[in-house]
Amino acid sequence: QVQLVESGGGVVQAGGSLRLSCAVSGRTSSGYTMGWFRRAPGKERDFVASILWNGGNAYYADSAKGRFIISRDNAKNTVYLQMNSLKPEDTAVYYCAARSGLDYEYRYWGQGTQVTVSS
Repeated sequence: QVQLVESGGGVVQAGGSLRLSCAVSGRTSSGYTMGWFRRAPGKERDFVASILWNGGNAYYADSAKGRFIISRDNAKNTVYLQMNSLKPEDTAVYYCAARSGLDYEYRYWGQGTQVTVSS
């Protein structure tokens, strides 16, 4: 089983930056896709970004393009979400997730970390 633990959330003013971390443990494979999702107050969980664990392909939601960067450090078993130029509408609980290449849905999820962007 894979365990995911997010950290790095907090309160930041609009225009500021945060870097979220997702510590990965358990039995993962190099073929896993790591993703970041978020759930804003009163809304459903939405996709933010994803990256192959052992590849350079990264994908972003339109709302994240040009502002967010997803990356991973294989040696540290950690995936990151660098968030720049934050906006109040980025306020949400951010979740780390993982799926194998054989899974359509993300199978593993972290507990979430709160990001609050003030105006």
